[in-house]
Amino acid sequence: MRVLLVEDEPELAAAISGRLVANGFVVDHFASLGEAIEAVMSADYRAVLLDRRLPDGDGLSLLPVLRTRSKSTPVIVLSALDDVPDRIAGLDAGAEDYLIKPFSFEELLARLRVILRRSGGETAVPPLVVGKLAYDLAGRHATVGEEAISLPRRELAILDVLMRRAGRIVLREQLEAQVYGFDDDINSNALEAHISRLRRRLTEAGAGVTVHGVRGVGYMLRVV
Repeated sequence: MRVLLVEDEPELAAAISGRLVANGFVVDHFASLGEAIEAVMSADYRAVLLDRRLPDGDGLSLLPVLRTRSKSTPVIVLSALDDVPDRIAGLDAGAEDYLIKPFSFEELLARLRVILRRSGGETAVPPLVVGKLAYDLAGRHATVGEEAISLPRRELAILDVLMRRAGRIVLREQLEAQVYGFDDDINSNALEAHISRLRRRLTEAGAGVTVHGVRGVGYMLRVV
């Protein structure tokens, strides 16, 4: 669940990033419009959190660039510009939501969940089921029968991608793009280590599925 945060206030950016990471998100943070444009041109994001007053321009200028890459990536504007014309400008530019600073993180997280459900078509969608494993798309949690499987955020991110494409090969590069941000220190065996631990947890839970590696290509989730 990789998101882009574009915010030039260091303390606010650190606070938002920290809370998002604690809630299972992978966060790329940039403080300028130019850096944000480079980011959206080189990575895919599930959502964008966008300040307007950036040192090199109005954050809304990112939206046309983003739409050349993705028609569906939702955007929440985070801004102290609170006049009605400002909010209308943000929504007319293509943002799905406009949140006025200062705001509570709980409200931001709730709005983020809403736009992610809408963009993924996940509202009132039944859980995905593979083997004995059920995965709730909206809530992002896995269960076997009545028992929840507790997963660290990296393993949960891997499972999220694999469940959405169960039975199909997911390229290694696609998995890494959703599990790691630009600032993550990734060694050559990091993904394999996370997948190994995920396999073990699924086996211990009696999920009836495993993560199968296709040498030199990627991974797929399949029934044991």
